[in-house]
Amino acid sequence: MGKHLSNQKKIKDRAIVEPLISMLNNFHTLDEKVIRYLCENIAPVSFKRGTRLQEAGTHCEYIYFIKKGVLRGFILQGHKEVTTWISADNELVTSISSLDLELPAFENIQAIENCELLSISIEAMNNLYLQFTDFNIVGRKLWQQYYRDAEKRAYIVRLIMLKPSTNFLLKTIATLLIVYSCFISPISWVLPWKPSAE
Repeated sequence: MGKHLSNQKKIKDRAIVEPLISMLNNFHTLDEKVIRYLCENIAPVSFKRGTRLQEAGTHCEYIYFIKKGVLRGFILQGHKEVTTWISADNELVTSISSLDLELPAFENIQAIENCELLSISIEAMNNLYLQFTDFNIVGRKLWQQYYRDAEKRAYIVRLIMLKPSTNFLLKTIATLLIVYSCFISPISWVLPWKPSAE
């Protein structure tokens, strides 16, 4: 986990970073110096399905951008793996507790299909904020997006506890259900209810 990226070569070809640049430009137009910094500090990495990028209880040292593939966060409840989130193409993934509070991660991060990622160290990301203050606008908007996504997940969990109809879930979390049916079924997905035939 963490140390697996230390020997990765940094990106020379801007085209490799272009999907990340496009995503970040949606939040705020990036200065050319910021783009150059990202190219100098990002490394492409790939992981096979089933690989754990992060183990619970260890510090997460990287932020990952998913170019292609699907990652999940999960915790262990006894011997069962409980998936807490799923992220796919064009999303950023890290351990928030390590990123913000420098605490050990409480979740594992695992590839649930073969993944092509871009990685940047949390240290390099913090330096980016210090050197290019305009990038703080991007950071704020990313946090807002993350908070909205977390709020939706929390809302859905509360609804699941109330045993909502399958139709609501299909409308609200269609992507999650598609990923579940295609990729997670071999991995013990734990839900506190069984979908009813409505």
